[in-house]
Amino acid sequence: MKRRDLLKLIISVAISELAGIVGSFFTVSAIPNWYSALVKPALNPPAWVFGPVWTTLYALMGIAAFLIWREYSKLTLSEVEGLIPQRKRQIKMALGVFGIQLFLNAIWSIIFFGLQNPGWALVDIVLLWLAIAWTMVVFYKISKPAAYLLVPYLLWVSFAAYLNYSIWMFN
Repeated sequence: MKRRDLLKLIISVAISELAGIVGSFFTVSAIPNWYSALVKPALNPPAWVFGPVWTTLYALMGIAAFLIWREYSKLTLSEVEGLIPQRKRQIKMALGVFGIQLFLNAIWSIIFFGLQNPGWALVDIVLLWLAIAWTMVVFYKISKPAAYLLVPYLLWVSFAAYLNYSIWMFN
């Protein structure tokens, strides 16, 4: 891997992990004080599971974003010149959509744990799920592996939506 690509990979993963770090500021303090007192569904995993799962998912998200970013760098004038601007716009849009879902991901923790509002967090997680699906669609057009790397993320957010909904209903 070229040094430039390695740097892009590190930046992509770091930005994704940063979303998790932002969310954790609101999560950590709320777990012993508020979250632990909530009625949770039977399928609620133990608290220690969430950290490793999210860390892995953020890394996969970062790798997926890197694969898209790298496609931008691969564009050369040797390609059909009329397609280069269109392809660049497509890649920029894909990274923009990725940014939207990353933002929705980060604010979920703020809404759920920081504001202690499972109802509004449920609205956010539905929008997040849709944004992840949209990201996968636009990534697929550029890099199939990038889209596939987001499958575990979509599955986990589907499960998290069930947990969020259950907590909202039970409490």
